Amino acid sequence: MEYETIKTLCSLSGPSSFEGPVREYLRQRAEAVGAEVRIDGMGNLICTKKGKIPAPRKLMLTAHLDEVGLIIRRITEDGYLKFDCLGEIDCRVLIGKPVFIGKNRFPGVIGLKEVHLTTAEERKKTPKLESLYIDIGVKSREEAEKLTHIGDFAVFSDSITEYGDRLLKAKAIDGRSGCAIMASLMERDLPIDVTFAFTVQEEVGCRGAFGAAFSETPALALVLDGTDAGDLPMVEAHKRACALGKGTVLSYMDAGTIYDKEIFELLQDLAEENHIPWQVKGYISEKTDASAIQRSKTGVRAGRISIAVRYLHSPSSVASLRDIEGAEALVVHFIQAVAEGRIS
Repeated sequence: MEYETIKTLCSLSGPSSFEGPVREYLRQRAEAVGAEVRIDGMGNLICTKKGKIPAPRKLMLTAHLDEVGLIIRRITEDGYLKFDCLGEIDCRVLIGKPVFIGKNRFPGVIGLKEVHLTTAEERKKTPKLESLYIDIGVKSREEAEKLTHIGDFAVFSDSITEYGDRLLKAKAIDGRSGCAIMASLMERDLPIDVTFAFTVQEEVGCRGAFGAAFSETPALALVLDGTDAGDLPMVEAHKRACALGKGTVLSYMDAGTIYDKEIFELLQDLAEENHIPWQVKGYISEKTDASAIQRSKTGVRAGRISIAVRYLHSPSSVASLRDIEGAEALVVHFIQAVAEGRIS
């Protein structure tokens, strides 16, 4: 895999329902390798790459294009921007963070009444979203409206750093790592036809995946996404099962899906056979696109491969490049196993 692909994807702005720049980059990559490409009504990018033979059972791989972000809901008289979140974001990671607003990506910073101006009682409480605002350096609503408008979006700064033992710090790395894996796979000679669905609006309820699955009607689906890492100080032992650098993460269930048992066991077997580090994470509080795909039409057999990510849904999410490599290798072997009829 070209790691410049991951860095490029993480640098692009694409919060839920504003995924255009990310989709366009991947569309060009798909067309360059001869994939059949279409964009559906929701904005999903659906690419079919022909393999040596038709798939014995139609296989769809998915990863989501969107990232968490902010949406402007009000402009104050003195030019500050009040906002809501697109996706689940902890208010504590927002304070003081630089952001880019809108397609023109003009800068701002998320502000809060500073500590010297607060009461002792206020300092005991976690600030609520209503108390935050974006400072864009203007003095009036009229000045602000020359730059932005209600309904515009904002995203975290795209600062990217590689550090430590092949760790990568970036925004949006949970979904974009899956997108990077799929972009790399499309450039390979595949044993069977594979459909790659780059989905929209996953962070706000797995909305795009439902339409993609409904129109494509796969028999098998494999979802690529990030998941919370537990290797942090002061995290309870039973929640530390998933750690960076210990391999790709396989799950048997999460908040929206109980995964297909045969796919779950096949992924474990393939990892063992090919010496790919892996770890199991049990119940996961988040949902993935599988929750929508699995329930489409008469039902779809779904599996999940995840990348452990620290500080998920923040400007400084961290993942291991080794884990991403392992996930890509496991997907390659899974496609081959489907081609060989190793799944009923």
